[in-house]
Amino acid sequence: MFDWVVSTIDSWGYLGVLLLMLAENVFPPIPSEIIMPLAGFLAGRGDLSLGLTILMGTIGSVLGTLMWYLIAMWIGEARLRHFAARHGRWLTMSPSDIDTAQGWFDRHGAAAVFFGRMLPTIRTLISVPAGISHLPFWKFLIYTTFGSAIWTGGLTVAGLLLHENYALVGDYVDPVSKLIVLVVVVIYLYRVFTWKPH
Repeated sequence: MFDWVVSTIDSWGYLGVLLLMLAENVFPPIPSEIIMPLAGFLAGRGDLSLGLTILMGTIGSVLGTLMWYLIAMWIGEARLRHFAARHGRWLTMSPSDIDTAQGWFDRHGAAAVFFGRMLPTIRTLISVPAGISHLPFWKFLIYTTFGSAIWTGGLTVAGLLLHENYALVGDYVDPVSKLIVLVVVVIYLYRVFTWKPH
């Protein structure tokens, strides 16, 4: 996993960072906790500019989350609940999950978007209640951009600071990243097989 992410960014450069972060926010196959520190390693090695790496990672993250915001706004709560009731097994999202996310968003408002962008399990989901609630687009864009930039920047700088131990860190990150992906798959399969349309 370590080598694959590094080779993807090596081959595609800044576009690779953007696409990986976009994919992570649409359907998280590879967490940003792996992508951006590795991009930071490459910046520390002199292959990438730190500022452009953070910018492209932030753009990819924002584009991914905008997709969910626009879909939720277009579909609306009633149709989204109906869709979750029919196809939620594969999305691992039930109507009650939508209610929970909506309730949390209603309690915290636009601030939930800003802080939600820095929470691993909330980053993608927070876009759905924001879209359902028709949070003004400009407000959503500002909050999600700033939240994403802080999260992306922090991860990238952490990778940059460790660049001198690149090979050593790679030995640790590779098995850990494989374990993270395995855990994500196991959790997904568990939710698929135990899903109930409630």
